[in-house]
Amino acid sequence: MRRPGLLVALAGVLAVPTAASAEPAFTLPPPPFTLPFLPSPLGDWTVTIGIGAEAKPRFDGSKDFLLNPVPIFSIRRAGTPERFRSPRDGISFALIDFGGFRAGPVGKFVPERSAGSNAALHGLDNVKWTAEIGGFAEYFPVDWLRGRVELRRGFGGHQGIVADFSADLIAPSWNGFTLSGGPRFSVSDSRALQPYFGIDAAQALASGLPAYDARGGARSVGAGALLRYRINPQWTVHSYVEYARLLGSAASSPLVRLRGSPDQVTVGFGASYSFDIRVR
Repeated sequence: MRRPGLLVALAGVLAVPTAASAEPAFTLPPPPFTLPFLPSPLGDWTVTIGIGAEAKPRFDGSKDFLLNPVPIFSIRRAGTPERFRSPRDGISFALIDFGGFRAGPVGKFVPERSAGSNAALHGLDNVKWTAEIGGFAEYFPVDWLRGRVELRRGFGGHQGIVADFSADLIAPSWNGFTLSGGPRFSVSDSRALQPYFGIDAAQALASGLPAYDARGGARSVGAGALLRYRINPQWTVHSYVEYARLLGSAASSPLVRLRGSPDQVTVGFGASYSFDIRVR
C-alpha cells in the first residue's frame, strides 16, 4: 500500500535540478608542477562550456555579413560569483584580483582576410591571421558598473598596437534575466591599420581603387548590449549586439568609402552549460 507514495517521493527527488555547485562531476589528477606566482589549481572549479553563432561583417569595413560559430569557455573557483564578461572582451586571465580591480594577460584572434572571399576585396592582398597578445585591466567601482581597457600587440597579419576601451552598466537580475551595455572606443597605430585599410600602388592598379596610406589614431566608436537568461544553475542562454562606427583613416579608406560601409554591426547568440570539477 505504501508503494504509490514511495514512487511519488522518488519522482519528486529526481525532478529537482542538480546545482552546478553540487558534488563535482569529474575528479582530475594533480598538475605535474605549479608556478609560484599563479593561484594553486588544487580544489574545486566551475567550468562553463558552450557554443554560439555570430553574424558580423566579412571584413573590417565590409557591408556584407558572415555567420560564424563561436565557442564558449570559462573557468572559476567553485562557489565564487561568475564574473561579468562582454562579447567584445578578449580571452583573459586575471593574475591580479583585488576588490573590484582585476588585471592580467589577454589575447584575441583575428582571422585571415582572403582577397578571394568577397568581390569588394578584388585586387587587394590577402592578410593572414593575427594573434593579438597583451594585457588588460578592469575595475568595478560598484557591482553594476565595469570599466575595462585592453592593450594588445599583433603577431601575424599585422604587427601593430591596438587599444580597446569599454564601459558596461549591468542591470540587476530580474527573473533570471540580466541586461548590460555601454560605450566602446578603439585606437590603433598605423601598423595595425595599414594591412586592412591601406592600398599600395600595386593593389591600386589591380583593384581599381585609389592608393591610400592608413595612419594611426582613433579606429572606431560605438556601443554594445548583452541580454542573458539563466534557465537554471547549469544552463544559460544569451544574445548580444555590438555597433561600431569606423573613424579616421579606417573610415576614409577607399575600400570602406567605395565598396564597404563605416557602420559595423555584429549580432550573436549562444547557450552554455556549467559543471564542477575537482583537482586533487
